[in-house]
Amino acid sequence: MRILVTGGAGYIGSHTVRQLIAGGHEVVVYDSLELGHRQAVPADRLVVGDLRDIDHVDQLLVAHRIEAVVHFAAYAAVGESVAHPAKYYTNNLLYPLQLLDRCRRNGVQKFVFSSTAATYGVPEVVPITETTRQLPVNPYGATKLAFERALADYADAYPFGFCALRYFNAAGAAADGSIGEDHTPETHLIPIVIQAATGKRPHVEIFGTDYPTPDGTCVRDYVHVDDLAAAHILALDKLAPGMKLAYNVGIGRGYSVREVIRTAEDVTGLKVPVKEGPRRAGDPPSLVASADKLRAELGWAPQYDTLKAILETAWRWHKAHPNGYDG
Repeated sequence: MRILVTGGAGYIGSHTVRQLIAGGHEVVVYDSLELGHRQAVPADRLVVGDLRDIDHVDQLLVAHRIEAVVHFAAYAAVGESVAHPAKYYTNNLLYPLQLLDRCRRNGVQKFVFSSTAATYGVPEVVPITETTRQLPVNPYGATKLAFERALADYADAYPFGFCALRYFNAAGAAADGSIGEDHTPETHLIPIVIQAATGKRPHVEIFGTDYPTPDGTCVRDYVHVDDLAAAHILALDKLAPGMKLAYNVGIGRGYSVREVIRTAEDVTGLKVPVKEGPRRAGDPPSLVASADKLRAELGWAPQYDTLKAILETAWRWHKAHPNGYDG
């Protein structure tokens, strides 16, 4: 299959690109490198460009006779979305809508979308199923949900099928330690914890210790990035025009911030300095997936089903690349 991967040099995108290439697909990676890394993908697959340059995207769709799009390109920091909603609505909704319409014009019939558990907001019951009401509490989740709805309308009106994968917390790195997580600034808990353990930052700040959770800190479901990538491959294989698919991607077990810190100390053998702070705007207390639908319909099964196993791969990457790709 001829596939365009937007944001394919980013964290989740690069792991998915690796699996797509291994599966024999013809892959074009389109990435601005604002958040992605040139070193994370094969040079001959990368086209550097921005989604706002929609004519450039259109040329790629035609020149490479693209049959499917896997769309990762987005901003994904909850706190930043609360402070700068215009940035998120422009980048996460306006530009993807332009992409979607160029796909329609050029006969692209398969679209896999990098969505998020943030579309659910603060769920009344966990684990969260795909039928849980989607009531996002921050602009990041709201932009992702708005695009999901646009995809559904396109699938109703045109010869087009889509799959929205609602990620929980992506974590870990490739088993061989060759590609992994490298953000500037870093906003994800596991790399922040490892950086604090290794002295690259003074401490981990716990945002809120009074949540209605077992130890008062936020609880999240962590899914290994390679298992997340595998879900995209399965979705592409399943899709056909008219299909409107949505799946949660998580392991079905939540871990609190304090549990992540303790597990990181166990894996690294290092002490993690901690500072307690107030709650952060837009953070739900607990997000835990039910991935039963993904398992039943697509046959998905995570290779890494414990936080410790996920953290071990992250630690392998960070030890080999203490300064990320620049190191």
